[in-house]
Amino acid sequence: MRTVKATAAAVTVALAAGAAGVAAGRLASDAALKAPPGRPLPTEPRLTVHGTAPGRITLTRDLASLRPGTYGLAGDASHAVVGSVLEAAPHAADTVVRRLERVTHGSLETGDHVWLTPNVHIGDPASALGLDHADIDVPGELGALPAWFVPGARDTWVIAVHGLGTTRELAMNLMAFLHRLRFPVLALAYRGDLGAPRPPDGLNHLGESEWRDVDAAIRYAVRYGAQRVVLHGWSTGGTMCLHTAVRSAVRDRIRGLVLDSPVLDWQTTLRALAAARRTPAAVLPLAVRAAQGRTGLHGDPDRAVAEADDLAVPALVLHGPDDTVAPWRLSRRLAERRPGLVSLHTVPNAPHGAMWNPDPTAYQEALRRFLTPLM
Repeated sequence: MRTVKATAAAVTVALAAGAAGVAAGRLASDAALKAPPGRPLPTEPRLTVHGTAPGRITLTRDLASLRPGTYGLAGDASHAVVGSVLEAAPHAADTVVRRLERVTHGSLETGDHVWLTPNVHIGDPASALGLDHADIDVPGELGALPAWFVPGARDTWVIAVHGLGTTRELAMNLMAFLHRLRFPVLALAYRGDLGAPRPPDGLNHLGESEWRDVDAAIRYAVRYGAQRVVLHGWSTGGTMCLHTAVRSAVRDRIRGLVLDSPVLDWQTTLRALAAARRTPAAVLPLAVRAAQGRTGLHGDPDRAVAEADDLAVPALVLHGPDDTVAPWRLSRRLAERRPGLVSLHTVPNAPHGAMWNPDPTAYQEALRRFLTPLM
């Protein structure tokens, strides 16, 4: 009898431990599958404002606050734009002084908690950039998808697709540049975004199902005058663009791809985001299995790279070795797999999805060179 009781107790403990592991894996997988648009990824540190003065702001000293370039600085009720680090400005050893370009929303006070974001502009193309635009609805698989359309003279449209932790406002980093090149621009909000339909399961599928919203945007563009399109995607938006170029029934309308920090191995990205939430290493495999069970994502880490074998249009990949969310090595492998069709522009000192921010001029020049033959 004692043996039976001991066995039953052991089974009960094992079942409880198993259930706890499943729950922990499910919670850890939320770091990627429920990443809210417009909120910082767990890899992005919170910084403290230590003081402001005309044209400058003092922040917590961190690898993030030392990044070169131009970034948005977001708080829970504020947004500003910061420029380069001012090395010569007086500061304590644990702080960094950066150029404060402008405060676009709210105010910055000592003690505020903020984070760097690639989104330099907020609002819409008219309020942020002075560009005429139309607020449109793209008919999508799950319902109407809000989008901004900035008109241009060319019959090749650029369809811009944001990724993890950002919104369609990210596309405004490039809108003025693309407008000068006379490209019409369609900046899309897709399933799960504010104002867009909610996915049936409420989860981000890291591009595996969301690409169909890009397909819908192409169909809309063609219906309203586009002869060709260039897809420009950041992060999982880049993944969506790659899937669309291979799977879409209207892929013949795609003239080229621009992929900024594409997520080419969702498992690595999920692990990175979960680990940044201080998920124990032992739970990370459970997070991957939970994500597969919840979304049906495929387990082959090379699937997205291998998909490029079917790519029929040129692609520009902008990525860097400092990306801790989506490995740069996979973008390098993608370029090596399709030499002559896929070109890699390496950007050092840039976090995930922010290849424009360290050096906007260099980014735009690489983009101009790529787009010129596609005009």
